[in-house]
Amino acid sequence: MAHYLVPVKPPPVTPVPAATLVLLRDRPASAFEVLLIRRHSASKFAAGDFVFPGGKIEANDAPDGAAEWCRGLDAASAARALRLETPPNGALGHWVGVIRETFEEVGILFAYAADGRPARLDDERRAAYRGACQRDHRAFQDMIRAERLTLATDRLVYFAHWITPEVQPLRFDTRFFATDMPAVHEAVADEREITEVRWLTPRAALDANARGELSLRNPTIKNLELFDGAPSAAAALERLRGREIRAILPRVIFEGGKRRVLNPGDPGYDDAAGG
Repeated sequence: MAHYLVPVKPPPVTPVPAATLVLLRDRPASAFEVLLIRRHSASKFAAGDFVFPGGKIEANDAPDGAAEWCRGLDAASAARALRLETPPNGALGHWVGVIRETFEEVGILFAYAADGRPARLDDERRAAYRGACQRDHRAFQDMIRAERLTLATDRLVYFAHWITPEVQPLRFDTRFFATDMPAVHEAVADEREITEVRWLTPRAALDANARGELSLRNPTIKNLELFDGAPSAAAALERLRGREIRAILPRVIFEGGKRRVLNPGDPGYDDAAGG
């Protein structure tokens, strides 16, 4: 009797904790804009796509005592907001990590100085700290201590939770935050991971993607739609406060050789479970 080996499908890769930050700014002659950054074409994830600033949460983003750096946020409240039971410092690390990543990628620092005003670092110090953080994430903590900073965690609105589809070889469990743009710095690409920064209204970004003029990922599109049509940055942020947040796990199917992404609620989503 012939015996046949049935191929065993490998289990999905465990998603890595990550966070991203949607920056909004009002413009005098137009509707508010959002910051989109273009990832390097050689990136392992989202190569060449326009995304929001952010990245992987590092294990050292929230060491013991990190709550002392944060305004209006402690480890327990962070864990409740993200619905993470353990460890609470891991939840707090999402706020710290996304502020760090935003500083590394576009040079914008969400922090208060010792006098309670928005932190203002001169160009030379800011560039030195930014370079140090890009080389070693732990340098961010050194900067906080040296400059006696408090992170502006009170300004970040947590509003969405997306998980990379199970078929992807590189996966992220990503929390989305939003805030308005501080006036103290301009966004400048790091020219390493990020090659371009672009301010666009949500509608302009969505339309440009539809025309094939820039590439947006599925979560970016869906989150831009949450902001579309709001009259101002403040109104857009108000839309997000208190909304119910559930983890969204898209599924990928192939039809006629073409790849399609299905979100919860889309026709065929339940049928696509398991592949």
